[in-house]
Amino acid sequence: MDCVIRVRGLSKTYPGGHRALAGVDLDVRRGEIFALLGPNGAGKTTLIGILCGTVLPGPGRIWVDGCELPRDWRTARGKIGLVPQELATDAFERVLPAVRFSRALFGKPPDEAYLERLLRDLALWEKRNARILELSGGMKRRLLIAKALSHEPRILFLDEPTAGVDVELRRSLWAMVRGLRDKGVTVILTTHYIEEAEELADRIGILSGGRLLLVEEKGALLNRFGRQRLEIQLAEPIAAVPAPLAAFGLELRDQGRTLACTFSGREGHEQVPRLLRALFDCGLDFRNLRTRESTLEEIFVELVENGA
Repeated sequence: MDCVIRVRGLSKTYPGGHRALAGVDLDVRRGEIFALLGPNGAGKTTLIGILCGTVLPGPGRIWVDGCELPRDWRTARGKIGLVPQELATDAFERVLPAVRFSRALFGKPPDEAYLERLLRDLALWEKRNARILELSGGMKRRLLIAKALSHEPRILFLDEPTAGVDVELRRSLWAMVRGLRDKGVTVILTTHYIEEAEELADRIGILSGGRLLLVEEKGALLNRFGRQRLEIQLAEPIAAVPAPLAAFGLELRDQGRTLACTFSGREGHEQVPRLLRALFDCGLDFRNLRTRESTLEEIFVELVENGA
């Protein structure tokens, strides 16, 4: 497994005594979209700041694309693009010069063709001569992404990248993130929009109270912790659940017109067909069948509340 980021036993306590991170171990694979989820105060921004060299680390060891931090932070920083959560820009600066300046900060030679493609991809080319104060909130967010990508990094950190933007822009940014992944860029994403992580991430890590509760493939996470709710609307009401169906843990609802049960993500794919065959064997006909699977948000809330 080719890991572009490796963290071992990382802790961080601020001077006031607040412990932001507690023994974090993390591997991020090269070329993946990794979503880091957690409630407010979980330590997500601190972890990103340490990896990007903007926050001093505590005890532990960190490698970013072969560079050990903090010793090789300058080399590592040149491989990283960071899109911060805050929209902090010089209001009177113009768009294209601002992106040029960000590229120059990393010692990259001028490349007007690349910057034009970048701004066009982010729908900012028509605004290249506009002052930043003239941009909408969504355009300012896109400008931050352009500045972060100006020096062609291989690792991109997105800290709440779609906060405050409309649905249409959010989906266009999602498409851009996938495109970056397809070009080999590793993307580390933090977000409060759980559906964003569900849509984009290859793997998901959940951070709470400074501890990394788990890291897992998105599909495996949904399968491991998810639940499938099944409701069967019967053609005719029944007075009780037939004995041959007792093993399925069915509830009788709606005055005997509906059978309902819940399966774990792993067993649902096997149990639902068995249940339907058992209904047929019992002579029960049904008019409708509805299933609902747990969302990533529901799993996230449960894991954080239970501390995994």
